[in-house]
Amino acid sequence: MIQRIKNALSRCGVSLWRINQREEETAELFFVKKQLDTRRIKDVRKYEVTVFRDVEAKDGGRPSRGFTSVMLIASMDDERLDEALKGAYYAAQFAANPYFDLPDPVQAPMVEKTGELAQAPLAQSAGKMAKALFAPDVHQDAFVNSAEIFVVRSACRIVSSEGTDVSYTDARVNGEFVVQCREPEDVEMHNTFEYDELNGEALSAKVAEALTFVRDRARAQKILKSGKYDLVLSGNAVAEVLSYYADRSSAGMVYAKYSTWRQGEDVQGETQGERLDLTLRAFHPYSPEGIPTGVDLPLLEGGKLLTWHGPNRFCRYLGIKPTGDYRRLVCANGTASFESLKKGPCLWAVTFSDFQMDEMSGHFGGEIRLAYLIEEDGKVTPVTGGSVNGSILEAQKDLAFSTDRYLTARYDGPYAMRLKGVSIAGAGE
Repeated sequence: MIQRIKNALSRCGVSLWRINQREEETAELFFVKKQLDTRRIKDVRKYEVTVFRDVEAKDGGRPSRGFTSVMLIASMDDERLDEALKGAYYAAQFAANPYFDLPDPVQAPMVEKTGELAQAPLAQSAGKMAKALFAPDVHQDAFVNSAEIFVVRSACRIVSSEGTDVSYTDARVNGEFVVQCREPEDVEMHNTFEYDELNGEALSAKVAEALTFVRDRARAQKILKSGKYDLVLSGNAVAEVLSYYADRSSAGMVYAKYSTWRQGEDVQGETQGERLDLTLRAFHPYSPEGIPTGVDLPLLEGGKLLTWHGPNRFCRYLGIKPTGDYRRLVCANGTASFESLKKGPCLWAVTFSDFQMDEMSGHFGGEIRLAYLIEEDGKVTPVTGGSVNGSILEAQKDLAFSTDRYLTARYDGPYAMRLKGVSIAGAGE
């Protein structure tokens, strides 16, 4: 099929292009409570073609370069291939950007992922993860209402007109589950998970925690008062807050002047707490543009920015070597056990209706579904209602992280962090 696409590109007069081929096998399991409701096996092959078009400048200066992408499938005949590629090439002239060089060509043997998830039968891996998901579901008052598990194995190849020809295999498991507690209030909580290894232990721990949380949510009180609290965040919320540093240091943000951060700058400022040590890690050995990403990229060391990062175009604009896309954030911080980190007085907010970090302003927040109000004497009260409205720019001067770790496909770092003096809008009187 790749050769057919190359021939079609030639017929359409497209000289600059990139082809991303993805072959994907998926085993999908859908459960209602513990009963398997649906089982599906998928085998999909996709071809994303990006075409580039130079547009001459009216003043005779350097041309602009536009690009657009189109998705092709093997069942398309030559006429439909030509039609799709001509349409993409036509559209590319209306998406012109300042000129940039394309990524340097790379040719290398296939990089094959190893491990049980990459090599075992998909149905077997899905079954193991299902067993791990339901292992903690042994309580009468709180249970797993429904669940979906997807085990995905893929083979990718990237070919470009500049001479790039690389390929790799990948495997990951993701899904979601809903936990429910009916008394004294009927409550459901939605959870997601994603791992790049067959990590049944982590999934079981996540489900066990979710069952505890939904049980406490059903009993939670609306007594939280507005004010400033030492806030403890855990799990995915920690990853969301720390994503600010990856977003603000991206080449796209810097080039557009949304971020003024410079390499070598202390972006954390004066601190009394822990200095941030962050690293970026790629999902795959190559970015979608064919840029090698097999080596971790140090981002912050002691709160100091070490590098900008991002796709080819924006890195070229900034005059730095293109790094490609890095989607997992690794945080090396952590000096206190989780138990000591959440000693009162503080508010440990564990679930939100929608927790977000604004990479433009540095504000984070969300509506609280469940939090634990921990008082000076150690008394713990489950509470609900109200919302968090904090600023990492204010809180980063006094951060503390747990030595307990949390691992997902997109984050590897402390399970919890403590931030001082965060504004909380309460739901109590």
